[in-house]
This record gives sequence, structure tokens and C-alpha cells, in this order.
Amino acid sequence: MHLFDAHCHLQDAQLASHLDDAMERAAQAGVTGLMCCGTSETDWPLLQGIARRFPGVHLSFGLHPWFVGDRSERWLDSLKTFLAGTPSAVGEIGLDHALDQATFADQETVLLAQIHLANELQRPVTLHCRRAWGRLLELLDEKGWPAHGFALHSYSGSAELVQPLTRRGAYFSFSGSITFEQNRKGREAVCAAPLERLLIETDAPNLPPAHLAEVLKAVAKIRGIQELELAETTTKNARLLWA
Repeated sequence: MHLFDAHCHLQDAQLASHLDDAMERAAQAGVTGLMCCGTSETDWPLLQGIARRFPGVHLSFGLHPWFVGDRSERWLDSLKTFLAGTPSAVGEIGLDHALDQATFADQETVLLAQIHLANELQRPVTLHCRRAWGRLLELLDEKGWPAHGFALHSYSGSAELVQPLTRRGAYFSFSGSITFEQNRKGREAVCAAPLERLLIETDAPNLPPAHLAEVLKAVAKIRGIQELELAETTTKNARLLWA
């Protein structure tokens, strides 16, 4: 069984002291592909070294909404340099309305700049959205969605949003929170998502990459399909999006 972790942060300091062991356990668990997402200017340089160390790691460079206030004047030029020099996607980027409202305008400016860059370079995107689904739809319907597909990381929107987001090019990635039986909203969204747009992730270090099998098990049970079928499908979906 081959698994693809659609969203992780292998560069995170919490993994630094035991990354080799974590990746060995992931390989033993069948995780043969991982999308490692950058979040800030300070961690982008770490990603290339990780990809060189571990086969199967794919890279994505982006400025996360949590770090828009820390960006340098030349952040976008730097991002373009990393993207142009490495086969990679754009992300993790997005909107987060759980943060101070004073950051919302900057979040939107940064998000739109990165989507424009992704479209210019013909790259897919990983989107973070928290408590901002209405605004995300409004903003990107007006300004333009990622033209080469996008993954909605740790999808937390409603089942009702799945169809309109699918029409706009979305893939739906589900993380460890889907294993909680009380997560009724997430379970409804899993059932609503088209099988050909489903992804699974650990969001490591939230979960070790080896624990992706637990996410797979939960999603397969909710959907009523065999784990092997879901593993093959989600791996195929990830490779199609990030090919």
C-alpha cells in the first residue's frame, strides 16, 4: 500500500531532532510521497535540503497568513526565486479570520500576489482557510482562483461548499481531526467530496507522517470503501495535482 501525505511541515523545529527516525517510520508505514509546505521566508531555505535527503518529498513555497506581518520588502521576489529554481507548488497560503482583524487586508494582498505568481508560473496551490470561507469565495471569484488546481488543506468548510469549490478546481485534504467521532461537520464534508478530489494529510508535526494510515482508516470507514482503494485513489489524486 502506497500513501501520499498531502500536507506536512517537515522543516518544523519540533521534528528537527528526530526527522530521520520519523521519515524511516513513515516509509515503513507505506508513505512514499509527502508534500512539504513552506510557511515563511525563514523556512523556505530548509525545504530544499529536506527534499535532497528524503526521496518522495515534494516541495511547496508560500507565505502563510500567520506570518504576513513578518515579511520583508522583497518577500515576493524571494518567493519567485525559490519557485523558479525548484520544481515546486505554491503554499501554504490563504486567509485566517481567527487572527486579528487588523491583519485581514494584508492577508488578502499577500494571498492574491501569490495566486498571481502561481498562475504566472503555472503551479498548483495549497490553500489555508479558517473562518473565512465566505470571504475567500467572494475575493477569488472577483480576482481569480488558482488556474492549475488547488488543495484545501485540512478542509474545515461545510459539505454545502464542496460542490461550488469543486467547480473552481478544489481538492479536499483531510487531516487527523477527521478521526474524531464528534467531528460531524468534517464527516459530512468527506462524504460530499468527489472521490477523485480526495486527499489525506498529517499536517506534521501535528501528527507524525507514519500516522497517515490512521487518517486513511477513518476516511475509508466514513466513505464505506476499502482502505487499499482509498490509498490508491488519494495517492493518484495527489500525484495528478502536483505532477
